[in-house]
Amino acid sequence: MTTRVHAPLTGKVVELSRIPDPVFSQAMVGPGCAIDPTVAAGATARSPVDGTVASLHPHAFVVVTADGTGILVHLGLDTVELDGAGFERHVREGDAVAAGQPVVTWNPGDVRRSGRSAVSPVIALDTDPATVNLAGTVADYVLAGEALFVTTTPSKELAG
Repeated sequence: MTTRVHAPLTGKVVELSRIPDPVFSQAMVGPGCAIDPTVAAGATARSPVDGTVASLHPHAFVVVTADGTGILVHLGLDTVELDGAGFERHVREGDAVAAGQPVVTWNPGDVRRSGRSAVSPVIALDTDPATVNLAGTVADYVLAGEALFVTTTPSKELAG
């Protein structure tokens, strides 16, 4: 199965190893990349895939596809410390969402002014890094909704 992951935000694509958070930079939760948002205010993070919202926090969400691939979008680093301030959720856990659908609106500029990074990891949870291929290259700019990466998982019939 192939899962096409779309950019949830507009910004510069950043390699995970360059993120100052070991959970992400060492791909402890899975492979992917990050986006450094280019807008300072009113950024809307959109669902990167069609699926179901499995987890939703003001600063992060996971959408699970029909084939069971979970995609995590984490809005900024250490933003859990903001206790939801500056984040507006547009969906609820359990909602079906389409790729490109608004999930959370936030202000990357406010996150930066608070002394935190607005760099936002987009992770294919519990996925073999060898199965993830970036659509472009790191340092490229991507528009929200454009292809970000593709992950391929073996078909259950072939794996069984």
